Amino acid sequence: MFVDEGPTHDSASMAGDDELVQQPSQQSTPPASPAATPSQTPSPTAEGQQTPPQSGSAVSPELKGQTELAKQQLQKQEKQRAGGVLPLFNVVISGQTVPLSPKEKFEISFHTIIDPYTISLAVLGGAIGEIEDDHTGYGHGPAGYFKRFGASYADNAIGNVVGNAMLPIILHQDPRYYRKGQGSILSRVFYSAKTTFICFGDNGKKQFNTSNVLGNFVAGGISNAYYPPDERGFGLTVSNATYVTLEGMLGAQILEFSPDVSDYLHKRRERKRAVLAARAAAAKQATPLAPAQPQ
Repeated sequence: MFVDEGPTHDSASMAGDDELVQQPSQQSTPPASPAATPSQTPSPTAEGQQTPPQSGSAVSPELKGQTELAKQQLQKQEKQRAGGVLPLFNVVISGQTVPLSPKEKFEISFHTIIDPYTISLAVLGGAIGEIEDDHTGYGHGPAGYFKRFGASYADNAIGNVVGNAMLPIILHQDPRYYRKGQGSILSRVFYSAKTTFICFGDNGKKQFNTSNVLGNFVAGGISNAYYPPDERGFGLTVSNATYVTLEGMLGAQILEFSPDVSDYLHKRRERKRAVLAARAAAAKQATPLAPAQPQ
């Protein structure tokens, strides 16, 4: 699931080139229903979260002129990172959104799977698997490591393309994560966990996140093609799908709270800089001027 924005809000504010900073009073807001005009502002739901997206996979006539805006927003979205590392490409940080076109859904997915962070996770996963001797059918040594690396990367890439692009296009669902951004920590934890199973559809209504759940099982089934023969079967499909689903619930917590962490670190660094600047200014003022030398 895991950003677009609407005509009146920025998708996210950035702290320099490396940190994403969230304004505390802002939250992500999917676009209004088809009946709304571009000048209308969607009202929040009972939980103070977001209103449903505009229907359809493409921008409707009521949102004429926002197609280009959506492209600009997507370009900004594809630069979103927490701490300069964690990609937040399909996270709506704050503001309104306009619907993603099929092409845009694929763009976000493709950008995610070729990102160095995603590749680094596969590198680490292959190393851990080699150390712990997971999937012994791959063997050991360089050949075994690269097979484990390939399997780890394939799991992420296939799951992302199927669950965040192909199925959302077919089922008209929005693969983005809409950050709550406010409320108690517990309410945000539950909200994040629910997004694994509940999403917004392109019809503007909340619905079961078939794209994510079914996508995990489809990816789990495809994994039978490259996991060791002795592990293949229905059990591998279910175990991989379950693991990825639980992993997604944990990942949603990171998407929800990582901007808060980045914001805190950014403000802390700014406060430190301000203190150092104040001390330097005070020291400069306290330094007596050298007496003039007699002629």
